[in-house]
Amino acid sequence: MAQTQVLDPGGRAIPYVDEGRGPAVVLIPGRGLNSAYLATLAEMLTEADHRVVRIGSRRPAPDAPLTMHDLARDVVDVLDHLGIDDAWIGGHAFGGAVARTVALDHADRVDGVLLLGVQTATTGVAELPASLEGARDAQADALQDAALAATVLQEWAGLAPHVPVLVIQSSDDAVTPPANGEALRDSAPDRVSVVAVDGGGHFFAGTHPGAAAWAIEDYLDWD
Repeated sequence: MAQTQVLDPGGRAIPYVDEGRGPAVVLIPGRGLNSAYLATLAEMLTEADHRVVRIGSRRPAPDAPLTMHDLARDVVDVLDHLGIDDAWIGGHAFGGAVARTVALDHADRVDGVLLLGVQTATTGVAELPASLEGARDAQADALQDAALAATVLQEWAGLAPHVPVLVIQSSDDAVTPPANGEALRDSAPDRVSVVAVDGGGHFFAGTHPGAAAWAIEDYLDWD
């Protein structure tokens, strides 16, 4: 299994895991989580001939307020470090908000956006199931909450022109409910596609990785 590495420009200490070969897919975990719960999903995508880079949150720094644009820059800096020119940028809930910011700020680096549940301004933080307890990252939570609060909504919640978006969402997700994805599709039906996963709740990407991987593989193969 690939090991977590750390990119540390300017003391940011950005954790990432790089595995596989082929077209690149970035996976960014949900708020207050490390990327461990996305490992099985990543492994399935690498078996389908994708290079998967899981990018976690930088460490908090004293007196250094951040915005979503800073977190998007972290993603691009990891891609630069790995020599990846462009990728599908994806994330779970809050991670998807970061992915959307990357697309808005750095559209030339983004082949498409992958949203595992759609974050809104009011999205909360769900209780982790027992099987994923090790994924909680207490240091990241306050940093990410502050980044959201410091960023104008449309600077991360908008859609980049001409960038395709694939939404995968659980049928019984109470935190990022299916209505969120449907509303996003209705706002831009020319470039937003929605795939439903039956069950799994908010953490379906970790508890139902097969269904999530199949949806991603099917879309990217078709696209």
